[in-house]
Amino acid sequence: QVQLVESGGRLVQAGGSLRLSCAASGGTFSLYAVGWFRQAPGKEREFVATITWSGGSTYSDSVKGRFSISRDHAKNTVSLQMNNLKPEDTAVYYCTADPSFDTVVAGAGAYWGQGTQVSVSS
Repeated sequence: QVQLVESGGRLVQAGGSLRLSCAASGGTFSLYAVGWFRQAPGKEREFVATITWSGGSTYSDSVKGRFSISRDHAKNTVSLQMNNLKPEDTAVYYCTADPSFDTVVAGAGAYWGQGTQVSVSS
């Protein structure tokens, strides 16, 4: 079993930056693909970014060039650096992990955190 805990969300002004962190415990997290998803009020959950165990990454078009995903195997963490934030980035951000990269991208990962709220004011 893998437990995921997100942190770093808060209120920030448009154009600002935030760094979200996903800390894992249990299981073989270092071998898993890890992704970030977000869900805004009244909207469906959407894919943000994913990173493979070896560091390969994929981003949604809406965040490409502004967000960067990375991982630290020694600390069992995955981070999401978010720059040039926009009001439309406001959402609860969730971390997910799974042995399968495709499963993570599809939003069907076996493990999910509880989410962290990001609010961007205009």
